[in-house]
Amino acid sequence: MITTAQSLSEPFHPLREVSVPGGVLRVARAGTPPGLADAVVLAVHGITSSHMAFRTVARELGTVPGVCLLAPDLRGRGQSSGLPGPYGIAAHVADLLAVLDDAGVERAVLVGHSMGAYVAARLAAEQPERVAALVMLDAGPYIPMPADQDPAELLAQVVEHSVARLRMTFESIDEYVDLWREHPALLQEWNDDVEAYARYDVAGRPGDMRCVVSEAAVEADCTDMIYDEGTQRAVDRVRAPLDLVRAPRGLFDDDPMLPEPVVDAFVAAHPDARIEEIDNTNHYTMVFGAGPGPRRIARVIEQTIRRNYSIA
Repeated sequence: MITTAQSLSEPFHPLREVSVPGGVLRVARAGTPPGLADAVVLAVHGITSSHMAFRTVARELGTVPGVCLLAPDLRGRGQSSGLPGPYGIAAHVADLLAVLDDAGVERAVLVGHSMGAYVAARLAAEQPERVAALVMLDAGPYIPMPADQDPAELLAQVVEHSVARLRMTFESIDEYVDLWREHPALLQEWNDDVEAYARYDVAGRPGDMRCVVSEAAVEADCTDMIYDEGTQRAVDRVRAPLDLVRAPRGLFDDDPMLPEPVVDAFVAAHPDARIEEIDNTNHYTMVFGAGPGPRRIARVIEQTIRRNYSIA
Protein backbone atom coordinates (compact mmCIF):
# COMPACT_ATOMS: atom_id res chain seq x y z
CA MET A 1 0.00 0.00 0.00
CA ILE A 2 1.22 3.52 -0.80
CA THR A 3 1.46 5.56 2.37
CA THR A 4 3.94 8.42 2.03
CA ALA A 5 2.48 11.91 1.73
CA GLN A 6 4.17 12.65 -1.60
CA SER A 7 3.70 9.26 -3.20
CA LEU A 8 0.51 9.95 -5.20
CA SER A 9 0.57 12.66 -7.84
CA GLU A 10 -2.06 15.41 -7.87
CA PRO A 11 -4.34 14.77 -10.88
CA PHE A 12 -6.36 17.98 -10.62
CA HIS A 13 -5.52 21.43 -11.89
CA PRO A 14 -6.37 24.47 -9.69
CA LEU A 15 -10.09 24.93 -9.18
CA ARG A 16 -11.96 27.06 -11.69
CA GLU A 17 -14.75 29.40 -10.63
CA VAL A 18 -17.98 29.05 -12.59
CA SER A 19 -20.68 31.69 -12.18
CA VAL A 20 -23.97 30.30 -10.86
CA PRO A 21 -26.94 31.91 -9.07
CA GLY A 22 -25.69 33.27 -5.76
CA GLY A 23 -21.95 33.20 -6.48
CA VAL A 24 -19.41 30.79 -7.94
CA LEU A 25 -19.18 27.02 -8.10
CA ARG A 26 -15.67 25.58 -7.79
CA VAL A 27 -14.79 23.01 -10.43
CA ALA A 28 -11.70 20.80 -10.67
CA ARG A 29 -10.28 19.59 -13.96
CA ALA A 30 -8.04 16.65 -14.77
CA GLY A 31 -6.57 15.71 -18.14
CA THR A 32 -6.92 17.61 -21.38
CA PRO A 33 -8.50 21.10 -21.37
CA PRO A 34 -12.14 20.82 -22.43
CA GLY A 35 -11.68 22.89 -25.59
CA LEU A 36 -8.98 20.48 -26.80
CA ALA A 37 -10.49 17.23 -25.53
CA ASP A 38 -11.92 14.44 -27.65
CA ALA A 39 -14.33 13.59 -24.82
CA VAL A 40 -15.43 15.29 -21.59
CA VAL A 41 -16.50 13.49 -18.43
CA LEU A 42 -18.58 15.34 -15.82
CA ALA A 43 -18.21 13.64 -12.43
CA VAL A 44 -20.84 14.25 -9.72
CA HIS A 45 -20.11 13.33 -6.10
CA GLY A 46 -22.34 12.23 -3.23
CA ILE A 47 -24.40 14.03 -0.63
CA THR A 48 -21.69 15.06 1.90
CA SER A 49 -18.74 14.57 -0.42
CA SER A 50 -16.63 16.76 -2.75
CA HIS A 51 -14.76 16.55 -6.03
CA MET A 52 -11.93 14.89 -4.09
CA ALA A 53 -13.93 11.66 -4.13
CA PHE A 54 -12.80 11.31 -7.76
CA ARG A 55 -9.09 11.97 -7.14
CA THR A 56 -8.07 8.33 -7.60
CA VAL A 57 -10.33 7.82 -10.63
CA ALA A 58 -9.03 11.07 -12.18
CA ARG A 59 -5.44 9.87 -11.90
CA GLU A 60 -6.29 6.51 -13.46
CA LEU A 61 -8.30 8.13 -16.25
CA GLY A 62 -5.41 10.49 -16.89
CA THR A 63 -3.65 7.72 -18.79
CA VAL A 64 -6.24 8.03 -21.57
CA PRO A 65 -5.18 10.71 -24.10
CA GLY A 66 -7.69 13.36 -25.11
CA VAL A 67 -10.02 12.98 -22.12
CA CYS A 68 -11.07 15.86 -19.87
CA LEU A 69 -12.64 15.19 -16.48
CA LEU A 70 -14.59 18.01 -14.81
CA ALA A 71 -15.47 17.48 -11.15
CA PRO A 72 -17.36 20.25 -9.34
CA ASP A 73 -17.86 20.73 -5.63
CA LEU A 74 -21.65 20.71 -5.58
CA ARG A 75 -23.53 23.65 -4.07
CA GLY A 76 -23.08 23.52 -0.29
CA ARG A 77 -20.02 21.25 -0.40
CA GLY A 78 -16.25 21.63 -0.51
CA GLN A 79 -15.16 25.04 -1.75
CA SER A 80 -18.71 25.64 -3.00
CA SER A 81 -20.01 25.32 0.57
CA GLY A 82 -20.64 29.05 0.87
CA LEU A 83 -23.15 29.16 -1.98
CA PRO A 84 -26.64 30.04 -0.74
CA GLY A 85 -29.90 28.28 -1.46
CA PRO A 86 -32.22 27.43 -2.92
CA TYR A 87 -30.68 23.98 -2.61
CA GLY A 88 -31.92 20.65 -3.91
CA ILE A 89 -31.52 18.39 -6.92
CA ALA A 90 -32.94 20.89 -9.43
CA ALA A 91 -30.36 23.44 -8.28
CA HIS A 92 -27.58 20.88 -8.83
CA VAL A 93 -28.82 20.18 -12.35
CA ALA A 94 -28.82 23.89 -13.17
CA ASP A 95 -25.32 24.29 -11.71
CA LEU A 96 -23.99 21.34 -13.74
CA LEU A 97 -25.40 22.82 -16.93
CA ALA A 98 -23.55 26.03 -16.04
CA VAL A 99 -20.34 23.99 -15.71
CA LEU A 100 -20.80 22.50 -19.18
CA ASP A 101 -21.67 25.88 -20.67
CA ASP A 102 -18.66 27.55 -19.05
CA ALA A 103 -16.39 24.86 -20.49
CA GLY A 104 -18.00 25.10 -23.92
CA VAL A 105 -19.03 21.44 -23.78
CA GLU A 106 -22.03 20.38 -25.84
CA ARG A 107 -22.13 16.72 -24.77
CA ALA A 108 -20.46 14.89 -21.90
CA VAL A 109 -20.32 11.48 -20.30
CA LEU A 110 -21.98 11.87 -16.90
CA VAL A 111 -20.58 9.89 -13.99
CA GLY A 112 -22.44 10.02 -10.68
CA HIS A 113 -21.55 8.39 -7.37
CA SER A 114 -24.14 7.84 -4.63
CA MET A 115 -26.55 10.83 -4.62
CA GLY A 116 -24.58 12.15 -7.58
CA ALA A 117 -25.95 9.30 -9.67
CA TYR A 118 -29.50 10.60 -9.16
CA VAL A 119 -28.40 14.16 -9.97
CA ALA A 120 -26.66 12.95 -13.14
CA ALA A 121 -29.66 10.83 -14.13
CA ARG A 122 -31.99 13.78 -13.76
CA LEU A 123 -29.70 15.93 -15.90
CA ALA A 124 -29.60 13.18 -18.52
CA ALA A 125 -33.40 12.86 -18.46
CA GLU A 126 -34.08 16.60 -18.70
CA GLN A 127 -31.29 17.58 -21.11
CA PRO A 128 -30.74 14.52 -23.34
CA GLU A 129 -28.91 16.52 -26.01
CA ARG A 130 -26.14 17.32 -23.49
CA VAL A 131 -25.44 13.71 -22.51
CA ALA A 132 -23.45 11.13 -24.45
CA ALA A 133 -23.79 8.41 -21.80
CA LEU A 134 -24.53 7.92 -18.10
CA VAL A 135 -22.38 5.91 -15.68
CA MET A 136 -24.00 5.38 -12.27
CA LEU A 137 -21.85 4.27 -9.34
CA ASP A 138 -23.64 2.34 -6.58
CA ALA A 139 -26.85 4.37 -6.97
CA GLY A 140 -29.33 5.66 -9.51
CA PRO A 141 -32.01 2.95 -9.80
CA TYR A 142 -35.37 3.46 -8.14
CA ILE A 143 -35.40 2.07 -4.59
CA PRO A 144 -39.02 1.58 -3.44
CA MET A 145 -39.92 2.61 0.07
CA PRO A 146 -41.26 -0.17 2.31
CA ALA A 147 -45.05 -0.04 2.48
CA ASP A 148 -45.01 0.37 6.27
CA GLN A 149 -42.40 3.15 6.24
CA ASP A 150 -43.51 6.68 7.10
CA PRO A 151 -41.70 9.03 4.65
CA ALA A 152 -41.41 11.75 7.29
CA GLU A 153 -39.78 9.35 9.74
CA LEU A 154 -37.43 8.08 7.04
CA LEU A 155 -36.47 11.63 6.10
CA ALA A 156 -35.70 12.47 9.73
CA GLN A 157 -33.53 9.35 10.04
CA VAL A 158 -31.65 9.98 6.79
CA VAL A 159 -31.04 13.64 7.59
CA GLU A 160 -29.84 12.84 11.10
CA HIS A 161 -27.45 10.21 9.80
CA SER A 162 -26.16 12.51 7.06
CA VAL A 163 -25.59 15.61 9.19
CA ALA A 164 -24.28 14.04 12.41
CA ARG A 165 -20.65 14.54 11.33
CA LEU A 166 -21.40 18.11 10.25
CA ARG A 167 -22.43 19.09 13.79
CA MET A 168 -19.23 17.83 15.40
CA THR A 169 -16.30 20.09 16.29
CA PHE A 170 -12.65 19.11 16.26
CA GLU A 171 -9.48 20.36 17.87
CA SER A 172 -7.50 20.01 14.67
CA ILE A 173 -7.57 18.77 11.10
CA ASP A 174 -5.69 15.68 12.27
CA GLU A 175 -8.48 14.88 14.74
CA TYR A 176 -11.02 15.10 11.92
CA VAL A 177 -8.88 12.86 9.72
CA ASP A 178 -8.63 10.34 12.56
CA LEU A 179 -12.44 10.12 12.56
CA TRP A 180 -12.25 8.94 8.96
CA ARG A 181 -9.34 6.60 9.70
CA GLU A 182 -11.61 4.71 12.07
CA HIS A 183 -14.42 4.38 9.53
CA PRO A 184 -15.08 0.64 8.97
CA ALA A 185 -15.33 1.12 5.20
CA LEU A 186 -11.84 2.61 4.98
CA LEU A 187 -9.75 0.67 7.48
CA GLN A 188 -8.19 -1.66 4.91
CA GLU A 189 -7.62 0.73 2.01
CA TRP A 190 -6.44 3.99 3.53
CA ASN A 191 -3.99 5.89 1.35
CA ASP A 192 -3.04 9.45 0.43
CA ASP A 193 -6.16 9.96 -1.66
CA VAL A 194 -8.45 9.07 1.25
CA GLU A 195 -6.47 11.35 3.55
CA ALA A 196 -6.58 14.20 1.03
CA TYR A 197 -10.35 13.70 0.74
CA ALA A 198 -10.75 14.01 4.52
CA ARG A 199 -8.41 17.00 4.89
CA TYR A 200 -10.19 18.90 2.13
CA ASP A 201 -13.47 18.79 4.02
CA VAL A 202 -12.64 20.61 7.26
CA ALA A 203 -12.01 24.26 8.13
CA GLY A 204 -12.10 26.69 11.04
CA ARG A 205 -9.95 27.71 13.95
CA PRO A 206 -8.09 25.14 16.07
CA GLY A 207 -10.43 23.90 18.74
CA ASP A 208 -13.50 24.72 16.69
CA MET A 209 -12.94 23.02 13.34
CA ARG A 210 -15.90 21.63 11.42
CA CYS A 211 -16.78 19.87 8.21
CA VAL A 212 -17.60 22.60 5.70
CA VAL A 213 -20.66 20.89 4.20
CA SER A 214 -23.89 22.87 4.52
CA GLU A 215 -26.49 21.14 6.68
CA ALA A 216 -29.29 23.00 4.89
CA ALA A 217 -28.05 21.77 1.51
CA VAL A 218 -27.93 18.18 2.73
CA GLU A 219 -31.43 18.38 4.19
CA ALA A 220 -32.82 19.78 0.92
CA ASP A 221 -31.21 16.99 -1.09
CA CYS A 222 -32.47 14.33 1.31
CA THR A 223 -35.97 15.75 1.02
CA ASP A 224 -35.87 15.54 -2.77
CA MET A 225 -34.47 12.03 -2.69
CA ILE A 226 -37.37 10.82 -0.53
CA TYR A 227 -40.31 12.89 -1.80
CA ASP A 228 -39.52 13.81 -5.42
CA GLU A 229 -40.53 10.98 -7.73
CA GLY A 230 -38.99 12.85 -10.68
CA THR A 231 -35.60 12.44 -9.01
CA GLN A 232 -36.19 8.92 -7.71
CA ARG A 233 -37.20 7.62 -11.15
CA ALA A 234 -35.12 9.93 -13.33
CA VAL A 235 -33.12 7.06 -14.81
CA ASP A 236 -36.29 5.59 -16.30
CA ARG A 237 -36.52 8.65 -18.55
CA VAL A 238 -32.89 8.52 -19.68
CA ARG A 239 -32.34 7.55 -23.32
CA ALA A 240 -28.54 7.73 -23.30
CA PRO A 241 -26.47 4.54 -22.94
CA LEU A 242 -26.39 3.37 -19.32
CA ASP A 243 -23.77 1.72 -17.13
CA LEU A 244 -24.48 0.69 -13.55
CA VAL A 245 -21.47 -0.23 -11.42
CA ARG A 246 -22.19 -1.75 -8.03
CA ALA A 247 -20.18 -2.44 -4.89
CA PRO A 248 -20.99 -5.66 -3.01
CA ARG A 249 -20.71 -3.86 0.35
CA GLY A 250 -22.21 -0.63 1.63
CA LEU A 251 -21.47 2.54 3.59
CA PHE A 252 -20.06 0.76 6.62
CA ASP A 253 -18.61 -2.20 4.74
CA ASP A 254 -21.95 -3.90 5.37
CA ASP A 255 -25.07 -4.59 3.30
CA PRO A 256 -24.95 -3.26 -0.27
CA MET A 257 -26.51 0.08 -1.17
CA LEU A 258 -28.35 -1.58 -4.05
CA PRO A 259 -30.00 -4.83 -2.94
CA GLU A 260 -30.38 -7.62 -5.49
CA PRO A 261 -34.14 -7.03 -6.02
CA VAL A 262 -33.44 -3.38 -6.90
CA VAL A 263 -30.74 -4.38 -9.38
CA ASP A 264 -32.97 -7.09 -10.87
CA ALA A 265 -35.80 -4.60 -11.37
CA PHE A 266 -33.40 -2.13 -13.01
CA VAL A 267 -32.08 -4.81 -15.38
CA ALA A 268 -35.62 -5.81 -16.34
CA ALA A 269 -36.52 -2.19 -17.10
CA HIS A 270 -33.22 -1.42 -18.87
CA PRO A 271 -32.17 -4.56 -20.71
CA ASP A 272 -29.53 -2.72 -22.74
CA ALA A 273 -27.75 -1.28 -19.70
CA ARG A 274 -24.32 -2.65 -18.84
CA ILE A 275 -24.12 -3.92 -15.25
CA GLU A 276 -20.95 -4.67 -13.30
CA GLU A 277 -20.05 -5.48 -9.71
CA ILE A 278 -16.52 -4.73 -8.53
CA ASP A 279 -15.38 -7.46 -6.15
CA ASN A 280 -13.79 -6.55 -2.83
CA THR A 281 -15.13 -3.00 -2.70
CA ASN A 282 -17.64 -1.03 -0.67
CA HIS A 283 -19.56 2.19 -1.32
CA TYR A 284 -16.48 4.32 -0.64
CA THR A 285 -13.60 2.20 -1.88
CA MET A 286 -15.17 1.64 -5.27
CA VAL A 287 -14.19 5.26 -6.08
CA PHE A 288 -11.10 6.00 -4.01
CA GLY A 289 -8.41 4.35 -1.95
CA ALA A 290 -5.78 1.70 -2.51
CA GLY A 291 -8.02 -1.12 -3.75
CA PRO A 292 -9.20 -2.28 -7.19
CA GLY A 293 -12.31 -0.09 -7.44
CA PRO A 294 -11.01 3.21 -8.88
CA ARG A 295 -8.93 1.52 -11.58
CA ARG A 296 -11.88 -0.53 -12.71
CA ILE A 297 -14.21 2.46 -12.72
CA ALA A 298 -11.71 4.42 -14.82
CA ARG A 299 -11.72 1.57 -17.32
CA VAL A 300 -15.54 1.50 -17.39
CA ILE A 301 -15.52 5.23 -18.15
CA GLU A 302 -12.85 4.74 -20.82
CA GLN A 303 -14.89 1.97 -22.47
CA THR A 304 -17.99 4.16 -22.36
CA ILE A 305 -16.07 6.98 -24.04
CA ARG A 306 -14.77 4.71 -26.78
CA ARG A 307 -18.27 3.42 -27.48
CA ASN A 308 -19.72 6.91 -27.80
CA TYR A 309 -16.91 9.01 -29.27
CA SER A 310 -14.62 8.56 -32.27
CA ILE A 311 -11.51 7.76 -30.25
CA ALA A 312 -9.06 5.09 -31.36
